[in-house]
Amino acid sequence: MISEEDTDRIIAMAWEDRTPFEAIQIQFGLSEDQVVEVMRKSLKRSSWRLWRERVNGRKTKFARLRKDDVDRFKCSRQRNISGNKISKR
Repeated sequence: MISEEDTDRIIAMAWEDRTPFEAIQIQFGLSEDQVVEVMRKSLKRSSWRLWRERVNGRKTKFARLRKDDVDRFKCSRQRNISGNKISKR
């Protein structure tokens, strides 16, 4: 069972363009299909459709489609996150 906090974080990561499904799998142990199912159950129907259109074929959401020089899951300007908590600087 996924907690409400984890579900919120999974949804946020799934909406982020630069976060591939592999990053979600590493952090939460969910496959792409499981993430899709979480999104389907958690979002309104219209939001679900928008997300699927946005993600479908987007190179940044799939590590295997990314260029080799992109070796991070997030924007270089994004704050560090560890254990689902924002790290203090």
